[in-house]
Amino acid sequence: MSKHEQTAKSVLEKIGGESNVKTMTHCMTRLRFELRDNNKADRAALENTPGVMGTNIAGTQFQVIIGNDVPKVYEQINKIGAFGGGAAQDDDAPKKKSNPFSALLDIISGIFTPLLPALAGAGMIKALLSVSDAFGWMAADGSTYQILKVIGDGTFFFLPILIAFSAAKKFGSSMFLAAAIAGAVLHPELTALFGSGGDLSFLGIPVTVVTYSSSVIPILLAIWASSYVEKFLDKVIPSALKLLFVPMLTLLVIVPATLVAFGPVGSIVGQSLAGGITWLIDNTGIFGGLVLGGTMSLIIMTGMHWALVPIAILSLSEQGFDYILPIMFAANLGQAGATFGVFLRSRNPQFKALSLSTSFSAMMGITEPAMYGVNMRLKKPFVSGLIGGAVGGAIYGLFQVKIYVMAGGAGLPGIPAMIGPTFVYGMIGMAVAFAVGAAVTFVMGFKDIPVPASETAEAADAVAPAASEEAAPVAVATPAIVEIRNTELSSHLTGTVKALADVDDATFAGEYMGKGIAVVPSAGVVTAPADGIVNSLAVTKHAVGMQTVDGTELLIHIGLNTVRLKGQHFNVLVEEGQAVTAGQPLITFNMNAIRAAGYDLTTPMIVTNTKEFEGFTALHSGSIEAGQPLLKLDVATPKLEALGD
Repeated sequence: MSKHEQTAKSVLEKIGGESNVKTMTHCMTRLRFELRDNNKADRAALENTPGVMGTNIAGTQFQVIIGNDVPKVYEQINKIGAFGGGAAQDDDAPKKKSNPFSALLDIISGIFTPLLPALAGAGMIKALLSVSDAFGWMAADGSTYQILKVIGDGTFFFLPILIAFSAAKKFGSSMFLAAAIAGAVLHPELTALFGSGGDLSFLGIPVTVVTYSSSVIPILLAIWASSYVEKFLDKVIPSALKLLFVPMLTLLVIVPATLVAFGPVGSIVGQSLAGGITWLIDNTGIFGGLVLGGTMSLIIMTGMHWALVPIAILSLSEQGFDYILPIMFAANLGQAGATFGVFLRSRNPQFKALSLSTSFSAMMGITEPAMYGVNMRLKKPFVSGLIGGAVGGAIYGLFQVKIYVMAGGAGLPGIPAMIGPTFVYGMIGMAVAFAVGAAVTFVMGFKDIPVPASETAEAADAVAPAASEEAAPVAVATPAIVEIRNTELSSHLTGTVKALADVDDATFAGEYMGKGIAVVPSAGVVTAPADGIVNSLAVTKHAVGMQTVDGTELLIHIGLNTVRLKGQHFNVLVEEGQAVTAGQPLITFNMNAIRAAGYDLTTPMIVTNTKEFEGFTALHSGSIEAGQPLLKLDVATPKLEALGD
């Protein structure tokens, strides 16, 4: 019997046997049980079991701390009783009142993100028709042109149905009933009734004429209200009658309410928002574009840009053009230019290649590799990118550059969306934003990160990109055998340093997993504290393990109990087995959304091979930035170990 089988059998016996287990899951270090009776578990015996580092109880969840071998022990326990995959822990997770603004952004993002492929695809067809008009490729009255026009317009005309379906999924109500509500307000006979010119009413209540095709806010209000009506009816109507009466009564309540209230109110709000942005650009011109272009990258980082997407759609629907999205183009090209400036200034071949590839990704509208992998890591280039975006935005504001359709991303693929009277100024603004970002970076310079000694004997500057679909993992040569040496670890986060003993989790505070230190983040990017190899990634994306070139084994655990989020709000930028350099982004996460869900974001960095070291010295206290020295380790007994074992 293997050691993992022995550990699994012992754990199962000492938690009260199979009959005491409701569900079991695991994270990077712990088996997480939902037991029928926690008192039946023998904690003292468990903590003396070979392979078990300790136990902890969080709420109703009984946790057995295993360490890096937890997946293997989990697998063996499942062979005995097949307890995996339970979700009871999520039902019992602590619920905290979320921040209203964060909750609103989460709702907007959750509703509009699934719609982007349809909007972008239809928008590109409309953009191609604009190109056709400009160059006379097709006759506008020809059947081919008309069919393509219908394909492009269909998504936007029936946008309320798409929004209704997505919103119902987000609000937890019937998606098909929501689509039926949107279909009712888009019905041709209702449109004809609105166009008749007479006074309209429903049961004596005046009905205001509103154009629902291509609208956004009326249907959002309607489906939000519908979710409450539907859930209320579902509770009070007997089961045998639900199928007939819940949908019927929901339609009878919500559709008239939309015609009488939600439609007019939503239309007024939509027109005000769209008109407000138009007024801002029309009246502030260069100043408005300068401010919005210079802050757009920051807005994107916080997730607040999702609040601008429906406003842009409203502008296109109400006015036939939009001022907001072009300024996103300028901001993205500014960041792309800044990364290109890093490429021009760097003398390190690897760094030059990385900067060039991430610059190209940013030009295509995908800025995360450039911002997180290069510009923010080096700080000054990120500021240069903001300056480039501000100058490009100022040009857009001065000449009131517009887009006329939703097409592609906020970068080079979206250029067809700008075809129109201000197209030339749009191209100039993008070029200037890129050039200014690159020039300011090149002139201002930056402090680079030294190349690991294992790669070169000369001092050089380097930074690695965030691994993504757009930037392939970078292989860094590492020796197969390393000597465990004294080492210095840099901070894995920007935030506030916290002693491990002060972490509100008995497992970490009690040093069951090993000694270490924690940081309460103020930015949602985890970076590598040293050069090394990623040797484990949590399936739920909230934790990463790595071994440094000096032989230090590390676990970085983002937040406390965040395994319950099942990967939501986390984005992994690397792969298991990938070589990384100090300061390279490993995982990004949405701090606002995670805090709004009720979780503590304190992030411990644990030295899991603590026994190899005798000295642990904190090098920093208070506020710290990612990459600054944080923890010094003094080796206890030097020896050779196989990297990755």
